[in-house]
Amino acid sequence: MKSFEAVFGGVPAAIGHAPGRVNLLGEHTDYNDGFVLPIAIPQQTHVAIRRSASATFTLYAAALDCMATFTHDAPPSARFATYVYGCIAEARAAGFEIPPLDMHLSSNVPMGVGLSSSAALEVATLRALRTLLNLPLDAVLLAQLAQRAEVQHAGVRCGLMDQMAASLANTKQALFLDTRTLERRLMPLPPESVVLVLDSGITRSLATSAFNQRRAECEEAAQRLGVRALRDIGEGDLSTVEALDDPLRRRARHVVTENARVLRAVQCSNPKDFGLLMNASHASLRDDFEVSVPALDRLVALLQARPEIYGARLTGAGFGGACVALCKSSALERVAENVLNQYAQEGHSGAVLVPPA
Repeated sequence: MKSFEAVFGGVPAAIGHAPGRVNLLGEHTDYNDGFVLPIAIPQQTHVAIRRSASATFTLYAAALDCMATFTHDAPPSARFATYVYGCIAEARAAGFEIPPLDMHLSSNVPMGVGLSSSAALEVATLRALRTLLNLPLDAVLLAQLAQRAEVQHAGVRCGLMDQMAASLANTKQALFLDTRTLERRLMPLPPESVVLVLDSGITRSLATSAFNQRRAECEEAAQRLGVRALRDIGEGDLSTVEALDDPLRRRARHVVTENARVLRAVQCSNPKDFGLLMNASHASLRDDFEVSVPALDRLVALLQARPEIYGARLTGAGFGGACVALCKSSALERVAENVLNQYAQEGHSGAVLVPPA
């Protein structure tokens, strides 16, 4: 893996970094103005930069051993570079002058499994720009620019959760976030519990197109219900949701009940009760939002069957990728090994994505 010095000769003038995240509860609620509960993971993305002597941006991705070049008026063709270009474009749209740069990207955030490697890249890029150019970007504005980069330039109509988590979360506390008002607070995990994240081994090949479809369905459901967003429908109003035709009825029902689960979790100090909310979330994502796949369901079921696991669910957009479990602190490594062995015996290939602290 080539360093900045090996690629460009000399040292960077600024470095930005940001973590990936795992979402404990609140899946597909952020773009419905709802509530979410992510937590940062230890793995980080690093973006090292300096001013370029040329008129061109040069970006090197160490993990891919791939170089991309672009200008303000000529976007890159490489997918990984699109996120960085988007950050630069949105910073310029916000009124900041961004000169050509030499840029080096390195990351150990797992990609394509639902842990927000793209948001980590965006936030790390903007943090590097902030340091180099002394930009007046607070954590929230930085996250908002990062989100716009993904929506406008990468074509993923994501909500704000991933970028806010990368910008504001830590690995010890969950971040409760109201994505409409941006009210937020950090809260501890339930006592005697830790987070376990496993990869199902299933590539999320349909994630972008299906994600955008789900968002469009939610927007149509809100329009038919006469509300600004599905966030405005409470659990007590589920009878109005049940009057919708499928699949809008099921999509809206998931969002309404998922928001309620997040709000319950924030008040929950018992890991067993928290785990039951996670289990219910997975069932809703599987049956009402239809974003799971059989192998992911099986891995979640194996976790849920273990007495040391309080609860488990898919995390991220779905259609493969990762699942998250709340586990007894003393049992994490043993449970992970046993569950993955059983999963492998059934013909699958899983892995631990977030190592024990």
